[in-house]
Amino acid sequence: MDAKTDFLASLESFTERALTRRKKRRLAQKMKQQAKHWIRDWAEAILWAVCMVLLINQYLFQMYRIPSGSMSGTLEIGDMIFVDKIVYGPELLPGVAKMPGFRRTSRGEVVVFENPAYLSKGPIFTILQQFVYMATLTLVDIDLDEAGQPRVHYLIKRAVGVGGDTVRVVDGEVGFLFRGESEWTSERDYQKATGFQYPLRRMVKPEDYPSIRRAGVARAEVEMGIRTDMPSVRYNQYDDKAFNASLVAELASAYPHDARTVAEDRMIRSGWYIPEDRVFPMGDNRDNSKDARWFGAVSLDKVLGHALFVYWPLGRLGGIR
Repeated sequence: MDAKTDFLASLESFTERALTRRKKRRLAQKMKQQAKHWIRDWAEAILWAVCMVLLINQYLFQMYRIPSGSMSGTLEIGDMIFVDKIVYGPELLPGVAKMPGFRRTSRGEVVVFENPAYLSKGPIFTILQQFVYMATLTLVDIDLDEAGQPRVHYLIKRAVGVGGDTVRVVDGEVGFLFRGESEWTSERDYQKATGFQYPLRRMVKPEDYPSIRRAGVARAEVEMGIRTDMPSVRYNQYDDKAFNASLVAELASAYPHDARTVAEDRMIRSGWYIPEDRVFPMGDNRDNSKDARWFGAVSLDKVLGHALFVYWPLGRLGGIR
């Protein structure tokens, strides 16, 4: 009986001491919290929020602001959108190996990818840049070029071609040669056949192309020394491909021994073949978009997410097709 009494007394004493220590710890934490300056409270809250947003941006959903009019008709300058980072597999760290995704990019999807012209300063700098950018509510961007302008790290375009396709552009209009087929299909006919419609905005009029092509031929004649003057032709800077195609074709015809020019002419005529691990992104505003026509097909490893929906401004709230 005495042993039982001693045990109960010891248990009671231990419980009291444990509860007392717990109460003291809670009281100390409460007093420490009360003594903390309100500025420090706010700073810690902001720091925690920024870290959470960075984690969500990296692995789940990224917030992205449309910076240019290359997707006008689908996405306008200033639109704020959510990008799904899970579907194609998020990067382990910025610029480092991608994690497995659920599927590959499909033809026609609007995607965000790393700008092929962007020279990375490493994952640590990217994380720091994103942290500063978010912590200052997008007011401060430390990733600047020599002129002090923000460097373009990410681009958003439509994946018009996928692995196995051949894509060509004639007078600004896209055509596809699908795997196993011998006939070209125009992008507009493809839209009609599949019912998958997305806007195609043009700024160069069809009737302007004959004069653009003549200007290309004239430029070739100047380079060959046949003429000294150039016709005055105005055309959109983003659709100088028609001008260049005529220039190269004329030079290739005049200098069939120039392997480089002949190869470029052949490539323009036959289009771009897209390897299995790449996509061919283009802006929906075709005459105001620097895209795969300039930098070529993009590796799937550089495709970071699928554009889901516009969340701001509220008047444009909705899904992205």
